Amino acid sequence: MPPIITAFERSPDGGKGLARDTRVRWALEEVGQPYEVRLVSFQAMKQSAHLALHPFGQIPTFEDGDLGLFETGSIVLYIAERHAGLLPDDANARARAISWMFAAVNTVEPPILELVTARILEGDKPWSKERLPLVMDRIRDRLRQLSSRLGDADWLDGQFSAGDLMMVSVLLRLRASGILDEYPNLSAYVARGEARPAYQRAFAAQLAVNTR
Repeated sequence: MPPIITAFERSPDGGKGLARDTRVRWALEEVGQPYEVRLVSFQAMKQSAHLALHPFGQIPTFEDGDLGLFETGSIVLYIAERHAGLLPDDANARARAISWMFAAVNTVEPPILELVTARILEGDKPWSKERLPLVMDRIRDRLRQLSSRLGDADWLDGQFSAGDLMMVSVLLRLRASGILDEYPNLSAYVARGEARPAYQRAFAAQLAVNTR
């Protein structure tokens, strides 16, 4: 049986690839692993059946036989470790790719998510206008560091890896803000990720759910 992932029955982003199931779809497409999708509503995500898979009532989840996983980083790492194509064969390069996976979700993504919170959930607060520039500065600090490390390379550490998959997925959240355009090499880096056939298939699959 192919693995099963869960995804929003109707994604808040309308199918723009920002929902986290896209990251898992992308990983599965990169390694050529067929998969099935179980769509869940916001109501179903808070029910016991889903909470047994994801204790925080979110998506995606991943079921492979009797194994159930949650959190995209752990799911993508599981896929990458069991299929060729997302982690280098060299042990040191493999460890570095995994480090970039952690960096994407632990170092780069948090201030980006803070921007979403500041604009959408806190936009009507009296202190919002003062806080927003501080959030933007924290994002720029991370992007400046990442831009310096990437330089003119195509990928973060030689060949494309799960580290790039996670980093591109995180940076995509900045597209609407325009901040990414301030760093041409990062903008080009994201575009290279989006151009990969596996990403295109993952994006199309997620979009199809939201435009049916």
